[in-house]
Amino acid sequence: MPRRCAVPLLTGLLIVLAGCSSTPADGPAGSGSVPDSRPPSAALSGPTSASPTPASPTTAAPTTPASPAATESPTSRTATATTGTTPSTTPSTTPTDTGFSATVDTIDAALAVRMGSSWHDGCPVPLADLRHLTLTYRGFDGADHAGELVVASSVADEVVAIFRQLYQDGYPIESMRLVDDFGGDDDASMTANNTSAFNCRPVTGGGGFSEHSYGTAIDVNPVQNPYLSGSTVLPAAGRAYLDRPDEPGVIHDGDAVVAAFAAYGFSWGGDWSGPIDYQHFSVTGR
Repeated sequence: MPRRCAVPLLTGLLIVLAGCSSTPADGPAGSGSVPDSRPPSAALSGPTSASPTPASPTTAAPTTPASPAATESPTSRTATATTGTTPSTTPSTTPTDTGFSATVDTIDAALAVRMGSSWHDGCPVPLADLRHLTLTYRGFDGADHAGELVVASSVADEVVAIFRQLYQDGYPIESMRLVDDFGGDDDASMTANNTSAFNCRPVTGGGGFSEHSYGTAIDVNPVQNPYLSGSTVLPAAGRAYLDRPDEPGVIHDGDAVVAAFAAYGFSWGGDWSGPIDYQHFSVTGR
């Protein structure tokens, strides 16, 4: 009995041992050789064209920005565009001083009618020998004003030059209107401190024609430069200026006003010994 059972047991044991010599396909990683886990393509001798190696994102060099010295900044472009090419949006302001201007015209029919109080038949000069001037003058308010005078044609250009000089010197004038605006009344014109020229009238305080009747005399700012004869002061407001203060409009011996008239042959009544006529300039000295 024991021998008959030993053979089958030995045979079974050999069979079992023979089966244990093979490694199962799904055996644990630690028993037998470890299978290659790479995909089949990775076991080839070189890379294949079907599976290129992607470039690393860190291998590309960053783009270096251009140097500021080589690039025009937006600020400099704006400055360039606005320099001399873009019209200014700042509104221009009109200055008080618009510059000196003058015209010289003959006496037309309309002006002859207007001069009905300063010229009449029997005057020593015909209307044809007179000229109507328009002149820019500087007022006591510092602004430019348009004035007018009637003078002899022989001195018209000289009078324009004189008043251009007075304008450039900044000498102020209160008013410059024809005496006809005052009805030809010399006293009324002086009271208004009006600078005037032609007026066919007698000499103040005497007989005969005044130099103004020839259009060769001009009275300037009569209030600041009054006529003085004894106790008579004309106009009355001129009494405040008898001591010849250094104030605007007051004419002094040898000043720029006297020099401007003298340059064109006009003498000053302020140099007379008597009567003294501070407002008066004439080409004959009368």
